[in-house]
Amino acid sequence: MVFRHEWKHEISRSDMLCLRNRLNNVIHPDTHATNGKYFIRSLYFDDLFDTALREKIDGVSVREKFRLRYYNGDTSFILLEKKSKRNGLCQKRQILITAEEANALINHSFENINIEGRLLLGEFIFKMQSNGLRAKTIVDYEREPFVYLPGNVRVTIDYNIRTGLMCTDFLNPECATVPVPASPIILEVKWDEFLPNIIRDIVQLRGRRTLAFSKYAVCRLYD
Repeated sequence: MVFRHEWKHEISRSDMLCLRNRLNNVIHPDTHATNGKYFIRSLYFDDLFDTALREKIDGVSVREKFRLRYYNGDTSFILLEKKSKRNGLCQKRQILITAEEANALINHSFENINIEGRLLLGEFIFKMQSNGLRAKTIVDYEREPFVYLPGNVRVTIDYNIRTGLMCTDFLNPECATVPVPASPIILEVKWDEFLPNIIRDIVQLRGRRTLAFSKYAVCRLYD
């Protein structure tokens, strides 16, 4: 899988309303969205030294992190994902796992997990055992996704970001979450080889600069 370009901007609510209107007039919402959006729940993992968190804060150019994720409360479709960064470019690998496997990973119980032909799952379990990866925090948010085929562009607007504090009960819909400070709204733009001018023009906002925002990092402020 190739590395992709990524821009992130923290935007205001008025920016969001403006962008939503612009995007809807030019490109289409993701077909997986319901009424233009979906709910995401992620569970992030880190080691005993919080390496993923510290490398993000320190701006280390080559880094990685692992997470579990599902959408719209549907625990029949859970993804294990590894997100890698290299000199500002990003790559995401993912594999489908079951709810039983997710619970086993959270509880460090690997005996009945089949890793044959599942390289990412095998890598994750190895790093849990060798590096001490543990579930750290739940991150919830809502996302409005848009896709544009030329350039394989994906534009998303994320908001209502909430943290599970120290809760890692990932599959429990009743797990309490609280809003993160300042209730940020994040615009993300991802593309492959080129970003078409029409999209570049749409997402340009006066006074907004790219930033290295991390939902995982902001949700760890409560630790």
